[in-house]
Amino acid sequence: MNVAADSLHFTSPAKPSLAMGVIGNCGFSALIDARGRIVWCCLPRFDSDPVFNALLEPQPEQGETTMPGIQDSQSSAFAIEIEDFAEARQWYEPNTAVLRTQLFDKRGQGIEITDFAPRFFSRSRFFRPMTLVRRVKPIHGAPRIRVALDIRFDWGRRKPLVTQGSNHLRYVGDELTLRLNTDASLSHLLSKQPFVLTREHNFLLGADESLTDGIADTARLFEQETISYWKKWSQRLHIPLEWQEAVIRAAITLKLSLFEDTGAIVAAMTTSIPEAPGSQRNWDYRYCWLRDAFFVVRALNSLSEVGTMEDYLRWLSNVVVQSKGGHIQPLYGIGLERELPESIMVHLGGYRGMGPVRVGNQAQEHFQHDVYGNVVLGAAQSFHDHRLLHRAGLAEFKRLEDVGEQAVRNYDKPDAGMWELRTRARIHTSSALMCWAACDRLAKIALVLKQPERAAYWQGHASVMQEHILREAWSEERQSFAESFGGRDLDASVLLMIEVGFIDPKDPRFIATVDALETHLCDGPYMRRYEAPDDFGKPETAFNICTFWRIDALARIGRKEQAREIFNTMLAARNHVGLLSEDTHPLTGEMWGNFPQTYSMVGIINAAVRLSTPWESQV
Repeated sequence: MNVAADSLHFTSPAKPSLAMGVIGNCGFSALIDARGRIVWCCLPRFDSDPVFNALLEPQPEQGETTMPGIQDSQSSAFAIEIEDFAEARQWYEPNTAVLRTQLFDKRGQGIEITDFAPRFFSRSRFFRPMTLVRRVKPIHGAPRIRVALDIRFDWGRRKPLVTQGSNHLRYVGDELTLRLNTDASLSHLLSKQPFVLTREHNFLLGADESLTDGIADTARLFEQETISYWKKWSQRLHIPLEWQEAVIRAAITLKLSLFEDTGAIVAAMTTSIPEAPGSQRNWDYRYCWLRDAFFVVRALNSLSEVGTMEDYLRWLSNVVVQSKGGHIQPLYGIGLERELPESIMVHLGGYRGMGPVRVGNQAQEHFQHDVYGNVVLGAAQSFHDHRLLHRAGLAEFKRLEDVGEQAVRNYDKPDAGMWELRTRARIHTSSALMCWAACDRLAKIALVLKQPERAAYWQGHASVMQEHILREAWSEERQSFAESFGGRDLDASVLLMIEVGFIDPKDPRFIATVDALETHLCDGPYMRRYEAPDDFGKPETAFNICTFWRIDALARIGRKEQAREIFNTMLAARNHVGLLSEDTHPLTGEMWGNFPQTYSMVGIINAAVRLSTPWESQV
């Protein structure tokens, strides 16, 4: 039987979905579908070209590639498949970023795949090589498997040159060369020939470097050390009594979003997953938004994980210094790149064929004035927290004062707003609110640094802003704070008023705002961002972080049981391994938007911390 005929016993790949797990090591990440196929991985870092792109360019149906006249697929993935597939199970090793997938055939025979990216402390540093480790072993019977490794460069347009060594394959590209070290048959890999799995096999895909030890020994050591690292990291978290597994998974996912080399935090690990079916709301989120990063840092700080904040402050301080007291972009590349020109990969079909596939993000050109508050808020704890290895002082404060002056100049000026509207500028309430927060926190920092004159200066600006916002943002007609000064449209972002301490949650105006938003923006438990049409029409899906803002607001105004009910709905909306994307469809419950979304995982932590029964009530 030839290989093509033999392959008919292997099912076609699963259709793209967000039922995926993520692995990573704070240098790069990979997304693995529910059948153990790596469908997305950008190397050497989050915002590089994908070497596995099947999430955005589905592979052909079984047998199509062997038909004459079929154009060569530009899809790439790393699959370990079982013959006569019947069932899959997938989970994380508890409290780690190590993912396990079991596949079973129709006779009950099974295999287990272990996937991870090595991360542990070695030689006085964090060891996080650009290496994917896959380990596969039989767990029942004598199953037959096929390993299909298809690597592509230049967004799928270029095949690598493949060379062979004694126990490795090299995939040579113009700018990147990868090496696969394995103790499996190279002949089977190259031909995609099915074979009976009688023992454990290891696959280490990464930089073009030789291993210093044996393949199996290296894979085993990396797994043991990586599991140990994540368990110890999780052990140090200060978690709430309830929903502990959900909080730990969210915290690990946020940590994986850190690009430790520079301290940047990506908003998500994907590009161009549409916010709603066929909406063309497809954006590249593989960059560092100062807004999103602040919320990540704040959530991890609430669990006493301050290391991420210290890393992020390295990156943030460079952003502040290079701005020279002027305009700060809402986002930058993870290496501090200012230019992120947006283009479309027209040769890729997109997620479920719903293009376009965008690379880069035009929002780098925007003026979004809330950024000044996000900078100061992101750095504020470093002036107060005595645990930090490098506490901020007077020099850092003086640099932040330049950011504060930008907030003073711009809080009542039109901008694109936090939702990054591309064709409309207004004086957005959320932007003015964050400018107020910048001044308010600068005043508090000045007191800590024993600078009473500066404290009075910043508090004076904060008071003027607060009075202005309360007057101009309130809509008497809607009995709610509106999305812009003098406006009437409703927007969930005004709920951030209590997140940053702008208003007492029991203030009648805030309670009325919560009621109005529930009436006009909510589909049952889910909340949309805003009611007015944007560049693409009216939003169809619920924006998960807005639902979490609603949960927080309800808890603070005394409706805790309602908040808990909605929170449990959001927990049920996660995928099978506890991850959330950006959006949830209120009718189907399906996840949409880029994945995994840091904003959404932040919401899980914040809601659990806010709603949980106190530890002292039980122990």
